[in-house]
Amino acid sequence: MRVVIVTESFPPDVNGVAHCALQTARHLVDRGHTPVVVAPATAAGSGPDALAPCPVVRVPSLPLPGYPQVRVALPSRRVAAAITEHRADIVHLASPFVLGVRGMAAAARLGLPAVAVYQTDLAGYARTYMGAGEAAAWRRIRSVHAAADLTLAPSSAALNDLEAHGVPRVKLWPRGVDTVRFRPEHRDEALRRELAPNGELIVGYVGRLAPEKQVELLADACGLEGVRVVVVGDGPSRPSLAQALPGAVFLGRRTGHDLARIFASLDVFVHTGPFETFCQTVQEAMASGVPVVAPAVGGPLDLVAHGRTGFLVPPRDATAVRDAVWSLAADPALRATYGAAARAMVEGRTWAAVGDRLIGHYADVLAAPKRKPAVAA
Repeated sequence: MRVVIVTESFPPDVNGVAHCALQTARHLVDRGHTPVVVAPATAAGSGPDALAPCPVVRVPSLPLPGYPQVRVALPSRRVAAAITEHRADIVHLASPFVLGVRGMAAAARLGLPAVAVYQTDLAGYARTYMGAGEAAAWRRIRSVHAAADLTLAPSSAALNDLEAHGVPRVKLWPRGVDTVRFRPEHRDEALRRELAPNGELIVGYVGRLAPEKQVELLADACGLEGVRVVVVGDGPSRPSLAQALPGAVFLGRRTGHDLARIFASLDVFVHTGPFETFCQTVQEAMASGVPVVAPAVGGPLDLVAHGRTGFLVPPRDATAVRDAVWSLAADPALRATYGAAARAMVEGRTWAAVGDRLIGHYADVLAAPKRKPAVAA
């Protein structure tokens, strides 16, 4: 199968869209398929893509105003040219919004089926950054995804949202987790002494530091006696969070084995953002044998078994976050039980298993009767 993956983000970017696109390309190659990736050029230009298992076509891009870590592709003929030159059987659109819409239009012109992967809660972002615009965001989402032969939602909550807003032909496709890289055996006592020299309980957050993540909800947990909050990641909110989270340790962006070592060295993982369509860091914490506190909304609803692998708390509730952390801090046996259950729950969620499900979705689309294409606005 010849697949063109058109993605709004790709490594060296560090985010869920980039990581999922990379894992998808790797799995396709492992299964004997032939992918090509089309992605925005990086800030450093379109140099060699050392991590990529397949060719990568880079499209000129500009940084998003106020958020330079995110780059937006400019109009380019490279998208259609890449699809044509690759002689694609199917086009995979990762979180289509700008570049993906061009990929969708090119696929329609060429009579090729397109599978769109929904990953970003644009409506939630519109509320966070503009205070309005949620209805307009959903109109955009509906327009883009209605043009696809199939939309894949990462969680039950995301699937229900898409269907409630009129998006047709939606199926569930969750995300995998690297259960070899992320595992309890990477717990590092030397690192723990460095982060918490007085033996404090280590409570960690890993992810982008941006307004929609609401990391400031950890402020009350910072005030708990015997608790050390550790924040991993970078983004525009870092300066304000340094003020909002007194005593917290900020480690910046970490990747690879270094990140796995940090995850496994936590006592509790907390995710605070209420706009997650999936929430990959929750899975990585669970694979590391760490109990999780997360908001009872969106992707975490599928991932965290409340009262078994951690706690689901009301979104945007700093007091609930603090109380859940304190419950786990006060009971080492409970932490151990929840952590073991978390690891057991994700052991079958490998990228290989999830990737095979994706290939099954491709096969279903290719076998279906041809649908009259609708080009996204």
